[in-house]
Amino acid sequence: EQWEPEFKHLLFFPLVIFICSNCPCWGGTVMQIQKSLMNVITIEDYKSTYWPKLDSAIDQLLTQSPGDYIPISYEQIYSCVYKCVCQQHSEQMYSDLIKKITNHLERVSKELQASPPDLYIERFNVALGQYMGALQSIVPLFIYMNKFYIETKLNRDLKDDLIKLFTEHVAEKHIYNLMPLLLEAQSTPFQITPSTMANIVKGLYTLRPEWVQMAPALFSKFIPNILPPAVESELQEYAAQDQKLQRELIQNGFTR
Repeated sequence: EQWEPEFKHLLFFPLVIFICSNCPCWGGTVMQIQKSLMNVITIEDYKSTYWPKLDSAIDQLLTQSPGDYIPISYEQIYSCVYKCVCQQHSEQMYSDLIKKITNHLERVSKELQASPPDLYIERFNVALGQYMGALQSIVPLFIYMNKFYIETKLNRDLKDDLIKLFTEHVAEKHIYNLMPLLLEAQSTPFQITPSTMANIVKGLYTLRPEWVQMAPALFSKFIPNILPPAVESELQEYAAQDQKLQRELIQNGFTR
């Protein structure tokens, strides 16, 4: 099996130790290197020491709100992941990560199910935004696992896998309740903020583009090139829709 460039130097440590072991100038340093190389991380070490650190950090990242200060050492977490990958614990770490995030998303889904209709859209938006924000930190922290295990052995990408988890455990379970509420909100100006509507529609399109077919007109307002090009015979209809929107704006206190 071909070694990655950054690990090739490890093959030369035994030779260095053999040559320098009797040298008084290098004896202490060589002993330290030898001790470090023998410091193997067992599966018990991984479960009792390394994964608990990762588990705690992931918890905080998944539940943070925008602007929150997260009291974790990114350097320490990055180092934990690197060491576990080097010690052949990538498969276990990936399994633990997927299980951890799946359990979190199942709790999120249950909380959404208990939401009243008037809060449903906003809470879905918060859940989606919070999760996508967490991925911006989680994916880079596990970059070594992604590079040396997920990409090379599973032929996948960590970010794609984690987005798929949200699709399966949250979005798919709520899309048929969410879409009618979005359509109703669309027909009632200012029921929800434009930014909330845009975030959700763009997010749903990212998760599963084929959901466009459920409400093409809604998605077309936020995603370019969803509908076929306008034709001359439909210009009057477009003008009527524009006039209706202007009347609704005036009724809600907006002036030209």
